Amino acid sequence: MFKRRKPRSYWENVMEAFYPRAGWVRVLNYLGLRIKRLPGSPHQIALGFACGAFISFTPLFGFHFVAAMALAFLFRGNLLAALLGTWVGNPLTFPFIATTSYQLGLLMLGKGREETVWHKLKSSFSEAASTVWTNFKSLFGTDPSPWTGFSEFFYDVFLPYLVGGIVPGIICGLICYYALRPVVTVYQHRRKGRLMAKLKELRAKKHDGADGAN
Repeated sequence: MFKRRKPRSYWENVMEAFYPRAGWVRVLNYLGLRIKRLPGSPHQIALGFACGAFISFTPLFGFHFVAAMALAFLFRGNLLAALLGTWVGNPLTFPFIATTSYQLGLLMLGKGREETVWHKLKSSFSEAASTVWTNFKSLFGTDPSPWTGFSEFFYDVFLPYLVGGIVPGIICGLICYYALRPVVTVYQHRRKGRLMAKLKELRAKKHDGADGAN
């Protein structure tokens, strides 16, 4: 019932990810509105979003949602806000996040710099995913389980990315927290004021109706 009459092609989905038809401004406005309307205190909402933003700087691809919710649960942040916070790692920001995290991790671990960051990350994660899938299939057959090269991927790519993402992830999380908390506070106060005003108006109408009946 809710499916598109004409399904999008692969390239249409890719283009929609990089440039939504509604435009990025409208997407950002919608995201901001959803965040402000979340239930919970401004601290919980801002903290949850910060947790999601932090997780966006980790190489836990495919598990960002789970990791963000787990981190928000640990720090008692809003879980839904944590899911929205992972949007910080979107197709436009991902090249910057990946490059910064990986290069910083290499420097922190004393491995020098990598000139072909994007190519190395893309090929390494693709090979790692293929290895995991091959070994998963081997559990149900007689094929061997080739884990060769996986440890190299962990120490040369995954670990530097993970270590390097901590510092910019914390910085981004702090910026999101301190920028979002006052915005949510103001919105909730205004919304509470409108609800109180409406409640007073309803009470006044009810009181006038009672006086008229008498």
